[in-house]
Parts: sequence; structure tokens; C-alpha cells
Amino acid sequence: MSNGSLTIVGLGPGSAGYLSLETKQALENAEKVILRTAVHPTVPELEKQEMKFVSCDHFYEEGRTFEDVYAKIVDYVLAEARNGKVVYAVPGSPLVAERTVVLLREACTKQKLALEILPAMSFLDLAYVKLNLDPITGLRIADASDEKLLSDAGKYPLIITQVYSKLVAAELKINLMEVLEDETEVFFMRNLGLPDEVCKAVPLYELDWQENIDHLTTVYVPALKTGKMDMTPLIEVVKTLREPGGCVWDREQTHESIRKGLIEETYELLEAIDNKDLAGMREELGDVLLQVVFHARLAEEEGGFTMQDVIDDIVEKLINRHPHVFGTIEVGSSEEVIHNWEKIKAEEKKERTLILDGVSPGLPTLMRSYKLQSKAAKVGFDWPNAEEVLKKIQEELQELAEAVAERDQDSIEWELGDVLLAIANYARHLGVEPETALNRANNRFVSRFNFIEQAVLASGRNWADFSLSELEKLWQDAKKIEKN
Repeated sequence: MSNGSLTIVGLGPGSAGYLSLETKQALENAEKVILRTAVHPTVPELEKQEMKFVSCDHFYEEGRTFEDVYAKIVDYVLAEARNGKVVYAVPGSPLVAERTVVLLREACTKQKLALEILPAMSFLDLAYVKLNLDPITGLRIADASDEKLLSDAGKYPLIITQVYSKLVAAELKINLMEVLEDETEVFFMRNLGLPDEVCKAVPLYELDWQENIDHLTTVYVPALKTGKMDMTPLIEVVKTLREPGGCVWDREQTHESIRKGLIEETYELLEAIDNKDLAGMREELGDVLLQVVFHARLAEEEGGFTMQDVIDDIVEKLINRHPHVFGTIEVGSSEEVIHNWEKIKAEEKKERTLILDGVSPGLPTLMRSYKLQSKAAKVGFDWPNAEEVLKKIQEELQELAEAVAERDQDSIEWELGDVLLAIANYARHLGVEPETALNRANNRFVSRFNFIEQAVLASGRNWADFSLSELEKLWQDAKKIEKN
């Protein structure tokens, strides 16, 4: 191991008043003090105390890129530290946005050079106070040139460093405008901790119009609900669950094994819609979306398609099927819109040669019946009005009664199917989707029966102690409450 040593300290975010006692002692006792830059508010105070130091500012003039500059600074500091006790001082904290410190730590480990890093206040501490910000809320810190992190602007609180010139500020503004509205309020901060400090809200489009943009300039973008919607977090979570080391259950699933999940989540969404439960709708829409993303992930793993393909396809379909919005066709009514939609759909689905093609056998049975008869009606195979359908229901009910009287189970099932088919058709004529109507009826039944059950439990009696008329009265009470 070398006889020399390296101590890295931070000069704090502003005046010399922010220096810790430990840092002051290290600077005073050092054999040699090297400043990354002498362009810092603390330096005049060091000069007043006649402290000897050298700066690395000349490397910035010689280097072609920042990486070149940092490499030269690191080589110089290491060479000096191998021959004595060196204190290397950087602006702010040595552990915040200091590339040379990262490189020096790696080099000292490889070269077995004694290294000590002293904690210091950074500009972030002042920013937290000025912005009334708690970093535990998910704060992210990015360099102005880090386009990847900038693409997340608006999703999380984001502090952007190294905004050291108007040119950098202009480039930053353009990158942020890719994900934020031009009018988005951002915070321009400069010289935090100094008498002339600035911390003000400005519209994003005015960011590079500010005066005196230099190495002490920072920008803060709060978490915004106006940021562009991004499905990436959900897609990445599902991907992680499916990868080695992810969730055992998720890794075992297939399209077939999670098929029923989509149906269940859809019905839970319908229940929330029926109940006008916005919070429930928000939750259940998320659950439905998860099913979609999961299926897309399975397909991507199989080399089939990606979630982006799904989005691209539906966007293209919507544009193609709305030529009256995105094209030049004019329509005068909703009926014309539906007519155009079906015409375009037929052109897209040329493989469907028969009228009833395209109605999936996998649909819930009432919904499938509704769709089958809707398709048939478009070519004229339909009752003229709802009254005629009601007569058909009565006819089918009579045939069902006859089958029941004969105790023929196969005939009973057959005739009951005809009754349900006719009821689905009647619902269509009334403008009611039967699957939704039955689902709402099921929910009402659950609510009313729960009311009865609570009444039975509260009475201290058993179910068998209640007569049918008593239970019916409770049922009617539940209906009254429901109406109120």
C-alpha cells in the first residue's frame, strides 16, 4: 500500500458557513489541497485565510469532453495522493452528482490507496427546504444530459443538475417538452444558500430565458398528473414477475390458465359500473388492464406479439373505422356511423364469409344469443316489433309447460333454451343488453338476501323458525330500502 492518502471533502452548496468542522480541520491539516474547481462561493473565504490550494480548472479548458476532463483530474489527484496526504475538495457533497469521486473510489480500491470521504451538505439539502420537499416521496435526481431519466419527468419528483449554460437549458427544455406540456410549471433554482439565491416557478417553455444560468443552476420538476400516460411501469412489473427469480405462480401461468380471470375481472368492473362506484371502477379497470398486459407478455415470450403491437393495432383500427373523424367522409346520424363501421369491419374481416361468423362461442351465453340475433336482424331475419317477440315468449313458455308436464328432462332443457333465446331477443328489441340486466339482477338478489340474512341473525332465531311469508316480508322490506 502507498504511504500517501486521499481525503475527499465537500465545500457545501454555498458560503463557507455550510462547511462542517471536520471538513475545515481536514483542509487546514492537509499537506496539499486540490479543488476540482475554484469557481465556488467558499473559495474567497479560503483565500482570506491564506490557505494554499491548486484547482483543476485548467483541465476543463484542455479536455474535449467531460469524460476526458474527469479522467485527467482523477489521474492528477491520484498521482499527488500517492506521494503525500492530499485533500480533494469538490462543490456540494462528494456523494452527490460527483463523477470524479466515483472514479477515484474505484481507482483507490484497485491501487490500495487509503481513502476517506467526509460527509458534507449538498445543494439538495437547500433545495428540500426551498421546495418543501421530502425525498422519501420518491425523489429522483438526474443529470441534464440523462435523456432516459428525463423521459420519466412528471411521474416522480425530479431534480435536474448540471444545467450550467443557456445551451444546456435549451436542450433540457426540448427534451422535457417530449413528455410534458409546454406550460408545465417547473422550478428554476440558482445560487441556493447565497444572498442572491433564486428559487422561482416558471413555465417550461421559458426555462432557457432565465438570466445568469451557470454551474450553480438546478431545475426541479414536480410530480405531475399532466405527464403523458405511460404503461411502461405495469409492463415492466409483469415482465419481472414472469422472469427467473420472479413469482413462482406467475411464471406457471398460460393463456388458458388465466382465461377465466379476464371474465371474472370484467364482471367485477360491470358491478362497479352498475353501483356507480368510481373508486371501484378505477380499481377494476386496473385489474382488467393487468389481464391484457399479462396475455401480451405471454405472447411476447412466445415470439407472437407485444403490448405495443396491441396498442398500435387498436389505434389503427379506431382511425380506420372513424373516417368521419379522421378522414373526409361526412355522416348525419349515429345510424350512419354504425353502418359505416359494419361496412369497414366487413372489408377488414374478409375471412368471415357467413352472416354469423365473428360471434365468439366463448361469450357468455346470454350475450352470445343477443349478438347472434342482432347479426341475423341486419339482413331482415327479425320480428317486426317487441310485441311480436313477447307473443313468441308466451308461446315458448307454453311449450315449456307441456314438456314439464310430460317430465321429459331433455325436452325441458330444449324448451327452456328456446325461452331464454326469445327473452334475449326481446331484450334486444327493448334496447337492453340481457347479460348486463341479469348481472344487475344477480347483484340485487345478493343485496336483498344479505338483508334477510342479517335480519335472521339479529332475531336470534334459526332459518327454519321463519315461515315463507315472513321471509317474503323481509324481501319486500329490502326492496323498499333499495328503492329509497
